[in-house]
Amino acid sequence: MFEQIAEIFSKISLVHLNVLLLLGLALFGGTIGGRIFERLKIPQVVGYIIIGVLIGQTGLKLVNADTIKSLEPFNYFALGLIGFMVGGELKREMFKKYGKQLVCILLCEGITPFVLVTLLMGFICTVFVGAPKFSWALAILIGAIASATDPASTTNVLKEYKTRGPLTSTILGIVALDDGLALFLFVLASAVAARLIGQTSGGILQALIYPLYEIGGAIILGSVAGLILNKIIRRVNEAAKVLAFAVGGVLFVAGLSIAMHIDMLLATMTLGIIVVNFTPRKSKEIFKLVEGFTPPIYVLFFVLVGAKLNLRHLSLPIIILVGAYLFGTMAGKMIGARFGAIISNAADTVKKNLPFALFPQAGVAIGLSILAAHYFPGDIGNTLIIIITTTTFLTQIIGPPLTKLALKKAGEIGLNITEEDIMLNSKANDIMDKNPPLIYENMLLVDILNIFSNSNNLYYPVINKDKVLRGVITVDSVKRILMTTDLSVLVLAHDLMDSPAAVTSPDTYMTDVKEILDRYNLDFLPVVTGDNKLSGFIERRSFDRFISTRLIELQKQTESLG
Repeated sequence: MFEQIAEIFSKISLVHLNVLLLLGLALFGGTIGGRIFERLKIPQVVGYIIIGVLIGQTGLKLVNADTIKSLEPFNYFALGLIGFMVGGELKREMFKKYGKQLVCILLCEGITPFVLVTLLMGFICTVFVGAPKFSWALAILIGAIASATDPASTTNVLKEYKTRGPLTSTILGIVALDDGLALFLFVLASAVAARLIGQTSGGILQALIYPLYEIGGAIILGSVAGLILNKIIRRVNEAAKVLAFAVGGVLFVAGLSIAMHIDMLLATMTLGIIVVNFTPRKSKEIFKLVEGFTPPIYVLFFVLVGAKLNLRHLSLPIIILVGAYLFGTMAGKMIGARFGAIISNAADTVKKNLPFALFPQAGVAIGLSILAAHYFPGDIGNTLIIIITTTTFLTQIIGPPLTKLALKKAGEIGLNITEEDIMLNSKANDIMDKNPPLIYENMLLVDILNIFSNSNNLYYPVINKDKVLRGVITVDSVKRILMTTDLSVLVLAHDLMDSPAAVTSPDTYMTDVKEILDRYNLDFLPVVTGDNKLSGFIERRSFDRFISTRLIELQKQTESLG
């Protein structure tokens, strides 16, 4: 019997077991790590990556390279969703308001680190290696990669802290568009590097045409898929089907872009841009559904980013090159972003804080380094991968906290609040009328009418002498009494009141208050303590007014930023 059981287990693929174990470990551990860092006031994405490093190649090696390799399709899926969600933020109104500013800042923050890193790495490599052609070929390639900014971790910080304002809009525009700029610079750099080392197969003309195909093909694919998805979703009303079509669209575009060898991130971003601008009303539902679907995907993605990093084989020259690359990239981003914001006459919050919000690098930078290793096998490719892998880890640790700091200084944290967010962070105690007009159960109708005449309320709690809730009187119930009897002097509050269909406590969250109001179709809700003593009173109209007022305040605060 035991031999049969052993034989059964021997047939189970260890790879499949490792993948399942990895997914469970990554999701569970990453969530815990993110929660710990959240308590430390550090963006959760840092916690996800740290957990990945602990279980991956640099740490405990619980996950081997083959298992991580087998999950590459999942990484593409996660990047596709990230691209789609970023594209969904790029509305027509934003381009009208910030279009020229975005282009100006994009060129400055992309080209400045390209030039600075190329010069810095070229001189350092020449000093250490002594081969000028090799050194400058490596330098120009790594300089092009320095222009890239990671949209994933940056937008994760924006979502976590619910930011809105000119700085947030500028960040979203930059991280969405500089993928294309980095790709274009990289292909130009590849052509120059090939000339420097005598590897000129295909010629410069082919190298110049390739980025046009990769960028143009991504835009065309994303646009066509977006138009088709819009037509399909307009006819679908069920939330589950809308989500299925949206996620299916992202998978289709991501898979087809990989097959066509075009930029996947740019294609899925274009898909999101088309959806949000061509079906603005329906797109709110689409992106809300996809956003609810993505949190575990994001956690797994960033844990795997950390797990892939191998920082064990760093020699002194590589450490110096890593330091030079980090300095050149960060200085170039800061100088370029600041200069671009000044000459484009951006808002003061953008000028002062944008330079600190563009440091993270990940998917695009790593992808370009792998592409470089494919084009230039040998020392150049291997050196590139080591440098970019190491700096990716460091920028992912440094970048999100600095992005959060920039957004905090700009005053944009907590401004992108929805009705649901307000309800999740408010309780009955925050919205109830703590001093409602009170009617005692033995009060005469004449006195009740006098209270009515001095109040705009439609519903009145009835209490006894100990302030224990006894019932509720409505204006309509008094009208009915007056129409059916002339014995008003003999009518007491006790005769007019109805027992409340439901009550709540001061500590009940607004989401639960709304659920009670909707469930019983109520226009009012008494708020009582544990011994049923009246603490306050909520009317549905005051509930709605509280939320709308809060949203208007946040909108005005956002507009005041520029």
